Amino acid sequence: MAAVLPRTTASAPPARQAAAPAAGLALAALATLVWSGSFVASRGLHDSVPPVQHAFWRWVVALVAVAPFGARQAWRQRALIRHHARYVLLASFLGVATYNTLVNQAGLTTPAATMGMIMAASPVLMALFERLGGVRLGARRTTGLLIACAGVALLFGGGTAFSPGDLWMIAAACCFAGYSALLRRKPTELGGTAFLCTTFAVGTALLLPVQAASVTVQGGFTPTPGTVLPLLYVGVASSAVAFFAWNKAITLIGATRAGIVYHLQPVCVAVLSWAVLGETTGPPQLLSMALILGGVVLGAGSRR
Repeated sequence: MAAVLPRTTASAPPARQAAAPAAGLALAALATLVWSGSFVASRGLHDSVPPVQHAFWRWVVALVAVAPFGARQAWRQRALIRHHARYVLLASFLGVATYNTLVNQAGLTTPAATMGMIMAASPVLMALFERLGGVRLGARRTTGLLIACAGVALLFGGGTAFSPGDLWMIAAACCFAGYSALLRRKPTELGGTAFLCTTFAVGTALLLPVQAASVTVQGGFTPTPGTVLPLLYVGVASSAVAFFAWNKAITLIGATRAGIVYHLQPVCVAVLSWAVLGETTGPPQLLSMALILGGVVLGAGSRR
């Protein structure tokens, strides 16, 4: 007589279960790499494009880039967007209007490599926000986070001088961490491209008054290849592409795990700033990068 086996709940194949975390890590790494270039662009434009105007035209370009893909979906979901208007407004304020304006302001006095170092502290805030929200971090991710933070601390201990722009970058890191934590609360029925298109539009509208004030007080900038091309990069790649990748990554793996990957940013920024702007990198920075990379590998791995 054949034995009757107990009924078990069907589960997804192991390959499919591993696919989502792997995709999330890859998307977080892509966003981090692309955003690293935006710090170099902010530093490179510090003497030719005022910070507010840099941010405003960045989001105008980003809105034009994403509108063909998200405007129709946003219009279909306009009732849902109105229902979650406070959430959309806060996300637009933190992630679009404020964060990048502060980064551009910091670029006036802070080297690109230092900007990347300070922004590497934002995953600590992401983890804190998630922990306050009830998410357990686990020993492995906490250890990886601490190792990466040690790498960032060593970078500052390696002779990096403090400047007023560092305070702007600290404020920017807080805004980005808050935005990333908010993404976990995004309504699941709200489409990703609709969310991007809406936040880009709202953020651009929030920047309009300060844009007008900047043009009145500081005057406009001269469009040249040296100003237009970086603005196209930060508008299309660092805004439309990177924000979509980052938002999707957080949906797949969470803000804490994506934030550990984000620790790669000072490494990427240091390499790009050396190649593009001629900023030097010494032995303390290289040792710090090794710690950051080790922390990312340890903390971003899945728990068994």
